Parts: sequence; structure tokens; C-alpha cells
Amino acid sequence: MQDTKQYNLDCRYVRMARIWAENSYCTRRQVGALVVKNKAIISDGYNGTPSGFENVCEDENNVTKPYVLHAEANAITKLARSHNSSDGATLYITASPCIECAKLIIQAGIRRVVYSEKYRLEDGLNLLRRANIEVEYINPTENEQ
Repeated sequence: MQDTKQYNLDCRYVRMARIWAENSYCTRRQVGALVVKNKAIISDGYNGTPSGFENVCEDENNVTKPYVLHAEANAITKLARSHNSSDGATLYITASPCIECAKLIIQAGIRRVVYSEKYRLEDGLNLLRRANIEVEYINPTENEQ
């Protein structure tokens, strides 16, 4: 019974991360992330430019600018400015993390990552698994609850 309850909760948080992704100004891909601990959202993020920069993520050739932050990096660095700890938390993200974000996830003490879109590269997921972080793919639109 607990598995179904956790799955339903995971689906809700993934859907919330998808809604949060709508805040992104990126045109190629909008990604959202939520950090949840003890059933409370302690941080959020979406992909975009650093604070104070123009809200334009792509150049004139529709290539993502190199300084655009990923959603999970934004959520984790936002935690650094708060009084919350991500130690033992779950990260819900709309796209599977890249290897650079996987390193941040490991260092932040996040113990579980739930994502809803597969990325062509799996090196980030493989690194998380190597660090014994639980990784789960859930696509709530496949089985609407």
C-alpha cells in the first residue's frame, strides 16, 4: 500500500515540477526542479540565466548560451542561500540530470532523484547510481492518476 501512496505522491511532485518549468524563459527546452524533504518543498528551480542577466537563454542560432543554469543547479544553489539542508532529500526534475548536475546532487546529500523525461545521455544517471542515490523514472502522463 505504501508503494502506491509514494508513487501517487511522486507523480504529484513531478507534475508540480512541470508546472514550475513554465517559469523558464528558455525556448529550446523548459526544465523544472523541486527539492522535497519530509513532504515539504524546500527549494525549487528552473533553467535560465543567472540573476541580473537578460532572460534570453539562446543565441541568434538557437544554441543555448554557455552560462545558462540547469534547473537542478538553480534549486541546489538556492538552498545554499537558505537555512534548509538537502541532506536526505528527494529531487524531482522534469529531465534526467547531466553529469555536472549529478555531481552537485551528490554533494548536496540528496538521496533520491525522480525524473520524468529521458535525456539522450545517461552519464548523469549512471554517476548518481554509482553514488548509491536512488534514481526513478516516472512519467505521470503515461498513467494519469
